[in-house]
Amino acid sequence: MDYERFNADNAAMLLIDHQVGTMGWSKSMPFEELKRNALMLAETAKILNMPVILTSSMEEYAQGPLLDELKTLLPEAFETRIKRLGIVNAMDDENFARAVKATGRKKLILAGVTNDVCTVYPALSLVRDGYDVQVVADAGSSPTKMADDIALRRMERAGATVTSTNQLIAELAGSWATPEGGRLAGVLMKALQG
Repeated sequence: MDYERFNADNAAMLLIDHQVGTMGWSKSMPFEELKRNALMLAETAKILNMPVILTSSMEEYAQGPLLDELKTLLPEAFETRIKRLGIVNAMDDENFARAVKATGRKKLILAGVTNDVCTVYPALSLVRDGYDVQVVADAGSSPTKMADDIALRRMERAGATVTSTNQLIAELAGSWATPEGGRLAGVLMKALQG
């Protein structure tokens, strides 16, 4: 099967439930690393002017609000975020599913705060519905390493491509020599320097 590279013109980004409370439940990687990777994806989408859909679940409860930095980086996506009322699979929320369809993109970049709950179910639904899905594994986490591994294997078996933040940013850049590529290289270098 021929692989068509994901780029700013053919892909959209879905960021699911990167909320301050929920992030504390993700223990299979350090909190700061998880947060950094999620924000790197948001910054990448901003630089490339890609369609982005943000969603949250039950913000008024223990899950809490989305990360403040998302409001700064993606103000429009933040204001139009889909607030789900406890629906686990974001694709089962008609507003989220409608927003995904409205992007007109068949290639979707997916990162959820918990791979074993927030990411796995929309990934399975999107693959079933014919989307080409890349799951950014290190922009999500799980309560345990085993839970994370099982979720990633399940998504991969279903047909999603599992990738990493750095790998995805490099793919979207295509070339570091373009103005956007240079800015994306800066995003990566900033993260690597800690």
